[in-house]
Amino acid sequence: EVQLQASGGGLVHDGGSLSLSCAASGFTDAMYAIGWFRQVPGKEREGVACISSADGATYYAPSVKGRATLSIDNSRNTVNLQMDNLTPDDTAVYYCAWGKWSGQTRRGPMYTFEYDAWGQGTLVTVSS
Repeated sequence: EVQLQASGGGLVHDGGSLSLSCAASGFTDAMYAIGWFRQVPGKEREGVACISSADGATYYAPSVKGRATLSIDNSRNTVNLQMDNLTPDDTAVYYCAWGKWSGQTRRGPMYTFEYDAWGQGTLVTVSS
């Protein structure tokens, strides 16, 4: 069973930066994708960014492109999401997700059905 542990959420001021981490375990697949999604109450879960374990290729949603940077440490099965120039619109619960590789980074947007396992979520609050 794939398990994901997200960490790094918290309170940050408008214009600040935050780093989120996702540690994945319980799988043997050599090729997979790790995605970050976010959700606010009353809205659908929104894909933010994803990365391929095979080549480190990334996809960023238009809402974060230029402000977000994903990196992967394959030796530890850990993905880091760095977000800069945060605004109150970035306030949400952020979830990391693991999916068997199916080309997730080669097409946009991100879909929840492309991912097989989900972490517990970490709250990011950006104050104005």
